[in-house]
Amino acid sequence: MIQDRFQIGLIQLSCSPDPDANLQTAIQRVREAGRNGAQVICLPELFRTQYFCQREDPALFDLAETIPGPTTEAIAKAAIEAKAIVVASVFEKRARGLYHNTAVLIGSDGAIKGLYRKMHIPDDPLYYEKYYFTPGDLGFKAFDTEVGRIGTLVCWDQWYPEGARLTALQGAQVLFYPTAIGWHPAEKEQYGTAQHDAWRTIQRAHAIANGVFVAVVNRVGHETGNIRGNEAKGAGLEFWGGSFLADPFGRVLAEASHDREEILCAEVNLAEIDETRRNWPFLRDRRIESYSGITHRFLD
Repeated sequence: MIQDRFQIGLIQLSCSPDPDANLQTAIQRVREAGRNGAQVICLPELFRTQYFCQREDPALFDLAETIPGPTTEAIAKAAIEAKAIVVASVFEKRARGLYHNTAVLIGSDGAIKGLYRKMHIPDDPLYYEKYYFTPGDLGFKAFDTEVGRIGTLVCWDQWYPEGARLTALQGAQVLFYPTAIGWHPAEKEQYGTAQHDAWRTIQRAHAIANGVFVAVVNRVGHETGNIRGNEAKGAGLEFWGGSFLADPFGRVLAEASHDREEILCAEVNLAEIDETRRNWPFLRDRRIESYSGITHRFLD
């Protein structure tokens, strides 16, 4: 039965060089969030390891796994124990030589309810994801759950209004963004405040423009992409945490710190979507017959 009100749990983690230890930590946090009343729980992007895309190393493809696989099976057991839906981010091995950055929706019964493969893949200093991940081919997705219809996107997707819009147009009432984003230490003093503010603002804007809840969960801590002693050269990345939940008018209902592991729990009231869209009817007033240019790279 669909509920108007339910609890969301966002698990902000610090990731160690040991993938198995990270998985056990995630399992413990899922259980804890469930005990705290969370009915939909989201883990950060690629939580099983430190953020390894800080360098290009063919050996790191060995971190990938199938779906179902060890991570989804372990999280499924935790979802059953927590009696909660879980969004888990996995480095997916789809076939030999074909890999995706994939969000898996696991039901409270432990069954896989859906996959979303990250559509927008970055290639920036210390974010060399194009080396590892094939762009998603499932499109933007929304999934029915026992608490409502939700959508999952992943990290770099959060900068694109098109992805949020197309997911919301499929009826998603909450958009989840598992994330791994941080500061380059040398840039933090000059640009750090503006970078974080832009990241927070664009996702609040998705909530406002679409009249939906937006839930964002990031990792926290300084990382060099260390995987059991194999790490990138250089200063690494300082992940800025700041996980948050915004309501359909962009108001931040709960927000985590920049420097601590946290389980952020907050209530979603789906009736607020009706109220917001009635007063700010952006979907009603869209001029859909005039938007054909949106499918072009640039209008010369």
